[in-house]
Amino acid sequence: MSVVKTAISLQENLFQQVEQLAGDLNLSRSHLIALALEEFIERYENKRLLEQLNAAYEDDPQSEEGTLSQAHRQSYRRILERDV
Repeated sequence: MSVVKTAISLQENLFQQVEQLAGDLNLSRSHLIALALEEFIERYENKRLLEQLNAAYEDDPQSEEGTLSQAHRQSYRRILERDV
């Protein structure tokens, strides 16, 4: 995998936190920032997927299925009562 260099601007307090954490974890700043970006992108994609799933199931087919199932039970009950 190729590596692309880029320059970013950070507020000084955030830069200091990155410096401290990179040192604590024995990582380079670049590696720490890359890990943070990978995690952010993964969370973002998971959130979008969840939103898409929620939208797909938004119409609540379970209530329609429940109504249909209840109608079938009533119909079956009437058939059974006729046969007895």
